[in-house]
Amino acid sequence: MRHREERAQVVVCGGGLAGVSAAVSAARLGLRTVLVQDRPVLGGNSSSEVRVVPRGAGNYHAYARETGVVGDLLERERLLNHEEIFENGFTNSVWDLTMYDLVERTPNLTLHLNTAVRDVVLGAGQRIEAVVGYTASAETETTFSGDVFVDCTGDGVVAALAGAPWRMGTEGRAEFGEPHAPEAASDDVMGNSIHIKTKDVGRPVEFELPDWAVRYDDAAFFYRGGRRPSTLKGGYWWIEIGVPWHTIHDAETIRHELTRHALGVWDWIKNSDPHLRERARTYALDWIGQVPGKRESRRIMGQHLMTEADLFRAEPHRDEIAYGGWNIDLHTPGGLLAETSEPTAAEGHLTTAPAAVAAYVGPFGIPLRSLIALDVPNLLMAGRNVSATHVALGSVRVQATTAIMGQAAGTAAAIAVRDGVAVHSVASEAIDAVQQQLLRDGAFLPSVANADPLDLARTARVRASSTALAYGADPDAVGVTGGLGNHSKPGDALAEVRGQWIAVGTGADAPGLDSVAVCLTNPTPEARTIGARLLAVDHIWDYRIDDAPVLAKADLVVPPGERVWVTWDVALGADELGSSDDGVDVRYVRLDLDADPDISWHRAGSVVPGSVSGVRIASGRMRRYLDAVTLAHRVSPPQPAWPASQALTGVTRPHRSTNVWRSDPAQPFDQWLELAWDAEREVGRVELTFAGSVLREYDRCPPGYRDPQGARSYSIEVLGSAGTVDDGDWRRVLTVTDNAARRRGHDLPGVVATRALRLVVHATNGDPSAAVAEVRCYAEPLRA
Repeated sequence: MRHREERAQVVVCGGGLAGVSAAVSAARLGLRTVLVQDRPVLGGNSSSEVRVVPRGAGNYHAYARETGVVGDLLERERLLNHEEIFENGFTNSVWDLTMYDLVERTPNLTLHLNTAVRDVVLGAGQRIEAVVGYTASAETETTFSGDVFVDCTGDGVVAALAGAPWRMGTEGRAEFGEPHAPEAASDDVMGNSIHIKTKDVGRPVEFELPDWAVRYDDAAFFYRGGRRPSTLKGGYWWIEIGVPWHTIHDAETIRHELTRHALGVWDWIKNSDPHLRERARTYALDWIGQVPGKRESRRIMGQHLMTEADLFRAEPHRDEIAYGGWNIDLHTPGGLLAETSEPTAAEGHLTTAPAAVAAYVGPFGIPLRSLIALDVPNLLMAGRNVSATHVALGSVRVQATTAIMGQAAGTAAAIAVRDGVAVHSVASEAIDAVQQQLLRDGAFLPSVANADPLDLARTARVRASSTALAYGADPDAVGVTGGLGNHSKPGDALAEVRGQWIAVGTGADAPGLDSVAVCLTNPTPEARTIGARLLAVDHIWDYRIDDAPVLAKADLVVPPGERVWVTWDVALGADELGSSDDGVDVRYVRLDLDADPDISWHRAGSVVPGSVSGVRIASGRMRRYLDAVTLAHRVSPPQPAWPASQALTGVTRPHRSTNVWRSDPAQPFDQWLELAWDAEREVGRVELTFAGSVLREYDRCPPGYRDPQGARSYSIEVLGSAGTVDDGDWRRVLTVTDNAARRRGHDLPGVVATRALRLVVHATNGDPSAAVAEVRCYAEPLRA
């Protein structure tokens, strides 16, 4: 066997989405970084070996999709891939290659695949000096020494070998007062799954179950137990096995048991299922996984232990570095061996059912302290092995969330080394630097905005060629701004309180709000009266109902008829909507209608950017309505919802305001956004964030997808300096064509001295408006 040594500044162990994000982030900051992965491909549970669709907060909350490294990767995968995304089982190798390509293109980053960490070298004070990896295919043992280590192995292998404290199993309710915890503690963890994929071959195909597999013959096990095979495509996450086997030491036994049960499930669908067997005649089993996707094992103890209370916490963590928003998804111990599946599935995934209401959380902030290991002074972690209780892990374990935690861990590791800060002190001494770097690198933090002192755009005045106004949207509206198709359908009965977020202008120059109107259907022969309230909400995820400030309320009379527009004269002045010292500003109000099952409120035919809807799921609380749709409504006068100033708010998605400039869709391209300074500034780099790609989860996007709101072609122009030949003239310094990315950074051909800079959008990927969420300007090119 060969022995070798390799030195890096940051060593990341584990190549799932958390590890990839951590390694790329550290390397981009100039640190020599090594990524050690024990499988032949990257991506962990999301890879083509396991095929779990990356999920996160965007599955439950509008405009909550994760960005940064993972957002760029998912956006790129949809652009390049020919395959649709369908739940689990449909991930192909294009996704593996997308991650591999990014890693190989990242300077300062060295990748080692098929290399398992099997030992740790400790120095004084339990500090990790090196990890030892073994590459069986090359019969090579490599000692990777480094300054900081990041454990993204899932099972917490590095931490366990280093002697860091960890937990495994389920805490009892009394320990942390968690409502979702059972009365008694146990060794139970969530189980592992493998997936299957099928193919319609166009002719009858037989399937014979091997005699060593499990045979199913009870429809109630599936349809009453929350294991509904509602499609023939595969992707059944509930093919899950865990208890009574140990999720680490009995991994191969679990893999075999999963194979036995997966074949039995397909045999049931193919040969016995009363609802599907006829349709399944022409379907053949196309793929079955042999690398189980693991949900839970060791949880490394950190400086902060996330509990269920953190998922409902109102006060932000000072060291917020990521966010979550998946529900508290605690799978039933035993999986297929248990009586029923995961609780919300057993309820039929009804959003108003008790388990779903109790499990609905977020978005909530995640602190850096939960990524810093105790006792080991130079170890961070990211992934499902972070410092959390079993209950809290039920939410933060999903892959899009673990990926943004990985980006935070890699960034914190790099800043610790670069700035000479002890890892155990980063959360207190260097948190501002970590947060601002995360924002610059495309991440979103609910409680932190851009305050980068090097960003010249923050001191600029801004204006635009034109600005769109918000009128609302009709049921027959046709738009591409939502990016994901037309959602107009017959009105939905108001079985519960329903609300529509509306962006309004505030401040001295704002027009006020004279009236709002809603499109309703009343099929009864008599007029009906329905209560309406206009509420002041803090942000787009402010789901309060009873305790939100009321701006106006009324009883609306709904005459009989189909698609009746009911107008409410709210007569609110700009000062009643809010105030600002900076002229026109933007904030959200929410229009709520009371429940009346005889009345229907129609959906709009397009999504008004930044204005979506919610529905009550419990007293005093809402959740996103359907798949992030806009309800049919009109506002008068039209609202300045997307002024140029919204591109410099320091936030790059709808949150407390729309946070995007949109040009007037009636005006032809070119459209421009201009930054101007009182004196000349030297600009060497411009970083852009366009609108789009955050409204819904990425698996809602078809193959080859380009968000219509993105700029397809654009230029950067600078105003000529005084005393030069182009004094007072605009000079084009850069042009980009065929763009599909939401984020782009450009080093200019040379550092330029200018009093003004313009981003000129020549064309989008389909939207009639140019839409820009942020422009940053820096004196130094990134290559410097």
